This record gives sequence, C-alpha cells and structure tokens, in this order.
Amino acid sequence: MDMVWIAAGVAALLLTVLAMGTWVFAALVVVAMSSLWWLGDFDLDRIGLIFSRILYRAGNSWELSAIPLFILMGELIFRSNVSERLFKGLTPLTRPFPGGMLHTNVFGCALFAAVSGSSAATTATIGKITTRELAGRGYDRNLSIGSLAGAGSLGLLIPPSIVMIVYGVQAEVSISKLFMAGVLPGLLIAALYSGFIILRSMTQPRLAPRQATGGIGLWQALPLLAPVAVLITIVMGSIYSGIATPSEAAAVGVAATLGLLALERQLSVALLIDALKGTLISATMVCSLLVTAMLLSTAMGYLHLPKELAAWIAAQQFTPLVLLMALAVFYIVLGLFLDGISITVMSLPITLPIVVLAGFDPLWFGVFLVIMVELGQITPPVGFNLFVLQGMTGESIGRIAWAAFPFFLLMCLAAAMISLWPSIVLWLPQQLAG
Repeated sequence: MDMVWIAAGVAALLLTVLAMGTWVFAALVVVAMSSLWWLGDFDLDRIGLIFSRILYRAGNSWELSAIPLFILMGELIFRSNVSERLFKGLTPLTRPFPGGMLHTNVFGCALFAAVSGSSAATTATIGKITTRELAGRGYDRNLSIGSLAGAGSLGLLIPPSIVMIVYGVQAEVSISKLFMAGVLPGLLIAALYSGFIILRSMTQPRLAPRQATGGIGLWQALPLLAPVAVLITIVMGSIYSGIATPSEAAAVGVAATLGLLALERQLSVALLIDALKGTLISATMVCSLLVTAMLLSTAMGYLHLPKELAAWIAAQQFTPLVLLMALAVFYIVLGLFLDGISITVMSLPITLPIVVLAGFDPLWFGVFLVIMVELGQITPPVGFNLFVLQGMTGESIGRIAWAAFPFFLLMCLAAAMISLWPSIVLWLPQQLAG
C-alpha cells in the first residue's frame, strides 16, 4: 500500500508542476530529479551521472532517427498540392455510397495517414480542401466537421505513426511489427466511420445531397491518386518486405517525396525551408519529451515503483476486462489535458509492467494505447484536432467537439472490438513477420 501512496504522490507532483504552466519536458525532469532526491535519497552527483548516461544512450538511438524523417515527409506533402489531387481522385470513388463526398474525409485521411504519421498534419492537409468543398455543396456541417475530426486521428494509428515509434522505443517492441499491427485496426475504424456516414445519410438524406453524375470518371481519377499510392508502396513495402528498417524506410520516403515534388516542379527553396522549419519544431518537441520520459522511467525503476505497483494491482485480482476498462478511463482522462506523445511517455513506465503482468501482449497493448491517444485528439479542452478544425472553420471548440462525439463513440467501439478479438491486431504481424 505504501507504493500506491508513493505512486499517487508522484502523479500529484507531476500534475501540480504541469498545472503551474511548466513545459511538459521540464516537468518530467523536475519530477524525476525530485523523486530520486526525495524518495530515493540520491545525491545530485549520482542523479547527474544517471541522467547523462540516459541522454547519451538516447542521442545514439538509431530508432529515434525515424521521427524527424517521417515528420519531414509529412511537412513536404502538406505544402504541396498532393492533397488537392487526392480529393479530386477520391470524389468518383464516393459516388456509389450514401453520404457521397463525406467519405472523402475518411478515405482521404486513411490514405494520407499512410504517408504522414501525424494526426494534426492529416487533419490539416485533408481539411484544407474538404471543409471548403463540402460546405459549398450543401453537406451537413456537423457531419462534415465531425467525420474529419475523427478520421484525422487515423494519422496516429495507420502506419507510419510517430506515437508507435515512441511506444516501440520505450517498450522495446519491434516498430516494424507495431506498424503491421496498426493496419487492420486503422481500416476497421475507417470502416466504422464510413458505415456511420452511410447510416445517417440513408435515414436523413438531407444531410448529404446527391452528387451530380458529371465530373471525372474512375479511370481519370486513378492518376490523381498515384503520388500517394507510390509513396505508400515505397515506405510500407520496404518495411513489410524486410528490405529496410523503419528508420531506413523513412529516409527512403523523404527521398521519394523530394523526387516526386521535383518531377512535378513543385519543389522550391522556399517550400524546403518551410518544411525544414516545421520539422525542426515538431521533432524537437517529440524527441525532448521522449528523452525526458526516459529520465522519469529510469527514476521510477530505481525506486522499484512500477514493479511494486504492478504486484499490488495483481494482488487485487482484477479481471483482465476490469483492468482494461480502468486503463481506458485513465487514458481518456489524461487525453482531456495532454497531447498523445506526452500521455505515452508519461504513463508507460507505470502501465506497461501492469498489462504485461496481467498477460497482455505488449504489441497488442501498443495499438490499444494508440487508440486511447486518438480519443484524446477529439476531446476538449486540449484536443489537437479540434484546434486545427477551429482554425479552418471558425466554429467554436464546443460545436466541433459535439460534432466529433459520435466518432469518439465509434472509436471506443473499435477499442472494445480489439479487446474481445485481439487477432484483429495480431493476425497481420503473425502472417508477415512470423
């Protein structure tokens, strides 16, 4: 029981420091140092030695190099006209379905997620086209905004995913297998979203006006989808075939994106500088959080907190279902206040030993965790997708959150489905990786 109170005290200290407006990475350092000094009776010299070793190890991590490369790939595509062509290419594919062009939000986000790795980038790239087009064609505003908010979060689940890389590094799980594991759940969520749009459109036809039969045909649309399809094939094909590691595939993806933009005469010095600036800001934020989370994780390890807390929870004899429900509520609450990467790096030192001791596969839990993080992207007050859409549409955060609420529930349904049928997550890695 003492360890439970210690864990609660560490969590309270972290929340207090964050509530003071401290940057997340600085808060993690403060809590890690305070815990070792106060609870572990470590002197400052020993703490400094421990931290220096962690910083050196993180700085030489080959896996972490994939993060800025995938971010750069997404930044380059975001600043090109690929998203416009993607929308035009998807439009003919949506005609047969009730809901029409509303499905471009779902299809577009699912495809762009496979070359981005970022939820905010996926939402912004697809939304800069679809929000304007759907509004001009008379589609229901709430359904248009809500479907984009929900589908934009697929940027975290459909590989390549920055959050999956962070999880793989922390949990020491194969990033390639994590990428494979995210494919079917991502497609499942996309299917649930499209199914909901179809159902709403069939019961309330006024929400989605019928599309005109004119415009480009299917065969004319395929070349417009080719750039994204080629990039997906190069990046994911090299990983799944075993030719390249995720870091090597990220480098290949950046080279392929630069080559594509050069061939289409979209590559310029200004575009490259803007993309590098955006990458520097995002990659610095992600990597600083990851490294400082390693400091906190190590501090908790020296205090034996994860091991003792996991043993305490095991002694309570919670059923696996009750444990998962408790963790789901825990992550949804965190998602109200923190971004996905912060949630992952802060919670994993505590939750991972617990779920492993309960008998869950760390690979499966990585996908479950990403879905929980996705929920946080569309919940106020700190849902990143909500802020992106507010800037695009001018609507209030409250209205956007309400519009996204049905898709929040559908994502919860997907989390329940992979909990009941773990093979949805594990089947593809078993088939491709053995």
